[in-house]
Amino acid sequence: MMKLILLLFSILFSLANSSVQLSEDPVIMAYYVPERDYKPEQIPVEKLTHIIYSFSKVIDGKMQLSNPRKAGEKLKQLVDQKKRNKDLKVMIACGGWGAGGFSEMAWTPEGRNKFVESAIAFIEEYKLDGMDMDWEYPTSSSAGIGASPEDKQNFTSLMKQLREALDELDRPQVLTFASAGWKDYYNYIETEEVMKYVDYMNVMTYDQIVSTSPYTGHHTPLGYITEVSMEGYPLYEHMQSRKEEMAKRGRTWEPRSVKKIIEFCLAQGVKPEQLVIGAAFYGRAWKGVDPAMNGLYQKNRGEYIGWSAYSQIRSEFEKDKNFTRHWDSIAMAPYLYSVKDSIFITYDDPESVTLKTRYAIEEKLGGIMFWQLGNDTKEENGLLDAIYEESVR
Repeated sequence: MMKLILLLFSILFSLANSSVQLSEDPVIMAYYVPERDYKPEQIPVEKLTHIIYSFSKVIDGKMQLSNPRKAGEKLKQLVDQKKRNKDLKVMIACGGWGAGGFSEMAWTPEGRNKFVESAIAFIEEYKLDGMDMDWEYPTSSSAGIGASPEDKQNFTSLMKQLREALDELDRPQVLTFASAGWKDYYNYIETEEVMKYVDYMNVMTYDQIVSTSPYTGHHTPLGYITEVSMEGYPLYEHMQSRKEEMAKRGRTWEPRSVKKIIEFCLAQGVKPEQLVIGAAFYGRAWKGVDPAMNGLYQKNRGEYIGWSAYSQIRSEFEKDKNFTRHWDSIAMAPYLYSVKDSIFITYDDPESVTLKTRYAIEEKLGGIMFWQLGNDTKEENGLLDAIYEESVR
């Protein structure tokens, strides 16, 4: 009799936890924005576990494509690529930087129900395997979107309702969300509660230095950067002078990196197998950068000149004799600097994404994701190649 009771308990426990579908192998998740020359049959889906079509939006309180006729056909063609990889999960992302409507939609149970119903209808229409919530960010209006203090609890309720609705579908569904690579973000959400309902948290460990920064730095470093390791650089002196001012506003500063935010998330109780770290298939560049230390952590006396896809960095800047590639062994990240043009570029390359993948495997994390696949080179030995080769090594 006792054996029967234990067996029944085991079955019930298994069923109760069946909604979250975690893989034993590291996931390789690609966010993907269809290129102008869209050729889905050439997308290297054989090297991916998940591909996340980006983006749908919150429109009139529902999850919808901005151009359903054009984008919908491309999404259908992407789903059709599962014939080349039967294990591939094709998902839809909702949101993105500057995409609003989330706070207003999640404000009431009725609003959440309306959105969830539309999301389920969307997934069924396109025969998808799940969705990624990219609300940037609950309680924050920094992207020029509506926000409310209640977003913190409403985000939890929304994810719970999505999980419950997805579990009603015939096929297992993956639910993820994009989180930030800096600590203050986790004051915006109820991390422990939200993680009960999702498969993975995709930590955006990029854009750690952005266009408004008056100093250069790494935008997607892996290594454990400390303040001590930055002593002697102008950025360090600048941030030390601002600490008192920042403290008055309830803000703190410390160098950011993959290892630091993952350590923080683990300390918050997030399971390692639910954490997916981010790589950047693009770089950021500044002009007018002082040549000391090859431009790293230096004053930007010119202007931010934008971002470049890795394919452009590889074909133009890495091959340009005026640019020299440097490696920061502490940040475990590359950068390019041109003394002639005073241009500094921070980016990921095959070496850095290999190390990120190895870190995810060694720490038994969920895996690695990246923004976004269309920025990779079409030549051999690209960023996805490096990630895939390390994952199967």
